[in-house]
Amino acid sequence: ARFRQGRALARGEASSAEMSDGAYSFSLTTFSPSGKLVQIEYALNAVAAGSTSLGIRAKNGVVIATEKKAPTILMDETSLQKICMLTPSIGAVYSGMGPDFRVLVAKGRKAAQAYFRVYREEIPTLQLVRELAMVMQEFTQSGGVRPFGISLLLAGSDHAGAHLYQIDPSGSFIAWKANAIGKNYVNAKGFLEKRFNDDMELEDAIHTALLTLKEGFDGLVDEHNIEVGIVGDDKKFRVLTPAEIKDYLAEVD
Repeated sequence: ARFRQGRALARGEASSAEMSDGAYSFSLTTFSPSGKLVQIEYALNAVAAGSTSLGIRAKNGVVIATEKKAPTILMDETSLQKICMLTPSIGAVYSGMGPDFRVLVAKGRKAAQAYFRVYREEIPTLQLVRELAMVMQEFTQSGGVRPFGISLLLAGSDHAGAHLYQIDPSGSFIAWKANAIGKNYVNAKGFLEKRFNDDMELEDAIHTALLTLKEGFDGLVDEHNIEVGIVGDDKKFRVLTPAEIKDYLAEVD
């Protein structure tokens, strides 16, 4: 009886904690009794509802790729852009809310130009990651704002080699060999874990990225509904053209 009473008390405490968390769900700058900032968890839900995006770091470069499906056939697909260049050697892709991505791209480019103006060289990848992560973190402890509803995958190359970083709405960032974000990230990460190896070349990484997207894609994958960006030995980031993507898709079919 005492054991059942203890379990009931524990359930009651858990239920009470959940109710307390709900009471704090509209406050960004106040911790809930369980130690959470609930709005950040909601921002991560927005990321999980976004299109699948992924990145793979190869021996000689990095590839990032994402789904780019238009919600209606009436939309001009060329107006959709999910991968953007931040500097000549760094690019980014997102999952989540597109308008938030535009804001962070603008801030990232501004930070990169400020660095170049002072040091007359391109900003290192990690330095730009820290700048963007700092912006995202500031939006978790300021009144009158909300967290960014996106996660970023940054691909870059500098004097220290090729890099792939993920930045989350909380402002945390981490380097990855390969990773996926968005609505199908669990299956995509599982697929990458089976396929990835440290000796992978950039061409193999592109093929693996396309196969991973195809694995969880709803419909037929073609050169118009996915987007791919790469940075290679030349340390130059670029977005592949639809013709190039079509050729790579033909190779993996």
